[in-house]
Amino acid sequence: MIKWGEPRRLGVPAPEARLRFEAEQRETGGGPGRRLLVVDGEPAFELSFWCGTCPFLFRRLETARQTLSLESVQERLTGALADPEDGGVIDAFRALLPEGEYLPMLLRVEPRPVVPGREGDYFSGEQVATWGLDQFWGLPEYPHTPYYRTFETAVDASAHLYEFVVPMVPPTWNARERVEEYVELMGRGTVPTAVAVSTLDVCEPAVGLPADHYQHWGLTHFLLDGHHKLEAAATAGRPVHLLSLLALGECLAESEDCARLPALRTQPRSARATGP
Repeated sequence: MIKWGEPRRLGVPAPEARLRFEAEQRETGGGPGRRLLVVDGEPAFELSFWCGTCPFLFRRLETARQTLSLESVQERLTGALADPEDGGVIDAFRALLPEGEYLPMLLRVEPRPVVPGREGDYFSGEQVATWGLDQFWGLPEYPHTPYYRTFETAVDASAHLYEFVVPMVPPTWNARERVEEYVELMGRGTVPTAVAVSTLDVCEPAVGLPADHYQHWGLTHFLLDGHHKLEAAATAGRPVHLLSLLALGECLAESEDCARLPALRTQPRSARATGP
């Protein structure tokens, strides 16, 4: 954590926002549908289910094909922000977001690339240790996208925070020359800044499941700007700054949990040992 601001109201009416959170509509009388992150009117990601006892989730959907970079702030984001309010970046991105309360946090992250099902994958590692395999498929949850892990720490004796940076499109879609340009800049000491809209989902399995039982706090940063920067940082083993706009009204977490994030994010990184 570098610095955080006070919660503030940002965004435009949901129908005008390029990015918004929605509940999938079901037939009359049915329960709530999937919880979705929508970009340009198309469902882009399925998120953790509303119940809070289902496993934590971000799952890329077939219609996730857009990034949300803004040319007007590209030069400012080539270097490091020292404060969330620097350079008018928040004001530039506010027109993309649905109206609501957001907590701005400026973070320093060292991204580690993860491919689902391979070493370091949260969904086939820590999540399976707590929830077990999907009871229907007999498989771990599958996010349908490579992603980055950046930080984790204990919340308390019964909860652990996991942090993820999720690209809107796969790193294989990135332009190689731009990634190499950022690798070179980072090699000369430049620390660029990425921008994300974020959610905090607190999930805990129902009583009685055979599990290494504890709460999983999933802090997910969906990249608005910085796809090439994150890949370059992961390639070069270098840090980037991440301006996170935490969408307080869209989290599966109590307001008190969201308020704890800045302090938790300043704790030393700590991995959690799983049970037998």
